[in-house]
Amino acid sequence: MTDHKQRRALVVRGGWDGHQPVETTDSFVPFLAEHGYDVRVEDTTAVYADAAAMADVDVVVQTVTMSSITGEELHGLTAAVRAGTGLAGWHGGIADSFRNSSDYLHLVGGQFATHPAKAPREELAGDATDNFVRYTVEIVPEKADHPIVAGLSDFELTTEQYWVLTDEYNDVLATTTLAAPDFHPWHRPVTCPAVWTRLWGEGRVFVSTPGHGLDVTRDPNVRTIIERGILWASR
Repeated sequence: MTDHKQRRALVVRGGWDGHQPVETTDSFVPFLAEHGYDVRVEDTTAVYADAAAMADVDVVVQTVTMSSITGEELHGLTAAVRAGTGLAGWHGGIADSFRNSSDYLHLVGGQFATHPAKAPREELAGDATDNFVRYTVEIVPEKADHPIVAGLSDFELTTEQYWVLTDEYNDVLATTTLAAPDFHPWHRPVTCPAVWTRLWGEGRVFVSTPGHGLDVTRDPNVRTIIERGILWASR
C-alpha cells in the first residue's frame, strides 16, 4: 500500500561516528519497510524544523550522539511528539544527544553521565574498548509482560554500561547495576535504567541504553527490544 495511510518513519542520524549511526540505522531500515513504513533518512536534524514534514511522521528513529540542536529544530521535534509522533533510539544516539538543551533532556528522560572503565590493572588498548565491561541487563519483574520485553530474560553484554541521570517519570522496563570498584570514585553500586519508555503529550518515547554499535544492536535481545520499542513508540 502506498496511499496516504501508509505509516511513515523518519530516521535522523549523525553526530559522533564511533556509535556507527549510519551502519546501525541502515540495519533497521529493512525491518521498518517490512512493517509497512515508508522510510525517510536524514543526516542532519534540520528536518525537525519542517513542521509540514514532521506532521506526517509516525515515528522518529534518532541516532545523533552529542552534537547540538537549534531552538527551531527542538521546537519542531517536541511539537511533533506532543502531537503523537513517536521518538525511539538507542545508546548515545538518544541518551547522549544535544547536551546544550535541557528541554531535550526533559523530553527523553535520561542523560548519559559516564560509563565505567576496566580496571587499570587489566590490559588496556587505549581506545573505546577500555570502557567495554561485562554487565547484566535485568528485566524489571513487574514489567515482564510489557510488549517491549515480554518473554525476555535477563541477559549479559560486553560493551559500554551507561550510568544515566534520570527521573521517576520514566516507565523503566530494564535496569543495570554499576559496580563500585576501588578505582572509581563512587562508594556503592548504582542501579540505572537500561530500557525505558516515557509518555509526552500524545506521543511516546522509547530509549534503550544498550546499542553502542552494530555488534551490540545485532545481539538478539537488544535487537528484539529496539525493534519492539520502535513499533511501540510509533503513532
